[in-house]
Amino acid sequence: MAHFTPENFQTCAIGMLLGRAALLKDRILDWHLEADGVTAAQFKVLIIITQFQVDTPAELCRYLGLDSGSMTRMLDRLAQKGLIERTRCPEDRRQVRLALSADGQRLADRLPEVGAAAMNELVGVLQPEELKTLESLLAKVLLSAGDPLTTRRFGDR
Repeated sequence: MAHFTPENFQTCAIGMLLGRAALLKDRILDWHLEADGVTAAQFKVLIIITQFQVDTPAELCRYLGLDSGSMTRMLDRLAQKGLIERTRCPEDRRQVRLALSADGQRLADRLPEVGAAAMNELVGVLQPEELKTLESLLAKVLLSAGDPLTTRRFGDR
């Protein structure tokens, strides 16, 4: 369904609002993670490894929409911090498998607590039914676009 035309596009704020909300979410996460020395971007990698059992850089690239060079640099930083370990796949030595280190697992165990505090700060202004509606609408948009994380989390609804 076409909602926008060149004539009404200048009054459309949905793109700006989605973008600004994403930036705010990352700033709030950065603040909550500062003591752990982890950024919001690194938080996302650790959450996906933990919650979705993703264990290859290629899968992480698909889920996060990052190119392989950016992912390599991100994984380098996480490895330098001692949070992840890389091993060669025994069946195919060209492939790398990712796993959380002991320190990475300790941090990952705390991520739901940190994430919940950050999300409460972000959307605490909403009533429960408003939050449910917002989540449902965003999931609908992302499912329609074929987003892999949303599909894995919400199915085809």
